[in-house]
Amino acid sequence: MDCDTTGIEPDFSLVKFKKLAGGGYFKIINRSVPVALKNLGYTQDQIQEITNYAVGMGSLVGCPHLNAEFLKSKGATEEVIQKVESSLISAFDINFVFNRYTLGDEFLKTNGATDEQINDINFNVLEFLGLTKEQINQANDFVCGTMTVEGAPYLKEEHLPVFDCASKCGKSGTRYIHWEGHIRMMAAVQPSISGAISKTINMTSDCTIDEIATAYHLSWSLGTKANAIYRDSSKLSQPLNAQAFEDLALTDMDEFSTTEKVTTVAEKIVEKIVYKNLRERRRLPNRRGGYTQKATIGGHKVYLRTGEYNDEALGEIFIDMHKEGAAYRSLMNCFSIAISLGLQYGVPLEEFVDAFTFTRFEPNGIVSGHDNIKMSTSVIDYIFRDLAMKYLGRHDLVHVAPDDLNPSAVQGEAKDNPPEVAVKEVEEVHADGSVSTSIQPYTKEANSKILAEQRKRQTAKMKGYEGDPCQECGAWTLVRNGSCMKCDSCGSTTGCS
Repeated sequence: MDCDTTGIEPDFSLVKFKKLAGGGYFKIINRSVPVALKNLGYTQDQIQEITNYAVGMGSLVGCPHLNAEFLKSKGATEEVIQKVESSLISAFDINFVFNRYTLGDEFLKTNGATDEQINDINFNVLEFLGLTKEQINQANDFVCGTMTVEGAPYLKEEHLPVFDCASKCGKSGTRYIHWEGHIRMMAAVQPSISGAISKTINMTSDCTIDEIATAYHLSWSLGTKANAIYRDSSKLSQPLNAQAFEDLALTDMDEFSTTEKVTTVAEKIVEKIVYKNLRERRRLPNRRGGYTQKATIGGHKVYLRTGEYNDEALGEIFIDMHKEGAAYRSLMNCFSIAISLGLQYGVPLEEFVDAFTFTRFEPNGIVSGHDNIKMSTSVIDYIFRDLAMKYLGRHDLVHVAPDDLNPSAVQGEAKDNPPEVAVKEVEEVHADGSVSTSIQPYTKEANSKILAEQRKRQTAKMKGYEGDPCQECGAWTLVRNGSCMKCDSCGSTTGCS
């Protein structure tokens, strides 16, 4: 239909910002505004001024209060100024540009900012540099625009309805298309279309339940085939936004409804909590506990050292294989540092265990020197089996559970709690064809061993193995090799070479 939106859908806002899945925003500007102004009889100069009023200049050149001269007076270099200029073109708000990442910590410290201020997520750089809120708002309107044509120079009052959108435009915008207008437009087009219309009926954040019910009833009475309502700010994080708020202070948002205030504050708080959780590093104490485990894997000595917090949670690991080549040792050291940093930044140990157990590369095979792990498919597999057993209680990943190594506990159980004897009925077929039944005792302990073996067999088959244990190492990793079997863990075969 030759417009900036899909069919009869009105534009969400003349200037809006789309939230990207990977973080950040993308500035979207309605390209039909200049064309509409030209059709309404405005001159080219008038069109340019109205457009600049809405979308801003995207530059500090000519900006009141905040410009290159102001930044130079504060000690900014040409490189910093150019970096700021390149970021302003698609800026949501100038406060998003003037931060430590654009200006640099050195610039802020030169002007007297402390590390505590710089690291504070609520640190307002422009106010710190001496600008008032009114001056910041004027500079913001010049650079990023008002995001509305309301109040623009030369624009006549009677032409404002042409530029109405689904929501209020910008901070100062008051006009928008009422939700009833959406429904009546759909009803006008519906007779010409066989199916339902893919279009959203936008409602403001202060719409009531009764208004929503009325909207559905109106859609039904006009014969539309579908009604997709979206109430602004009904989601904590929505993809399109027409307004940006400088901070969380409700005193600066008097023109907005209570619902808009609460929703905005909630969204900002949640975003900041997520940001802080991802950023904060939990550092280990200088004197820390842990353990050192020595083992040999396929003839190669491996030393695993751990560092713990005061609450005995794992915070770092060290892997040392001193007889390996320099390149291999360096890779293992870098791998240890990467895992340690991940743990200190809050990555759960469970994620590392799931990612690295059962990885297969040499050296691998029989493990000696470890009480619980007897086979491993690689050094990394061995490391995370050990960590999972120690810090997560994952005894399913080791070959010998720690409780099995406690002789006193086993003897005590045998003495105080003898195996419970049960009975089962067994049928026996004789040579003359007759069948007799007899009652035979069996222990539940023996039965549980059978069930455990069945579970191991089932697990092995799910992983693609044949489901039988290796006669050499006991691992359930037999795969078919021609007419024989081969063990993926120790490499032995049942006869074939």
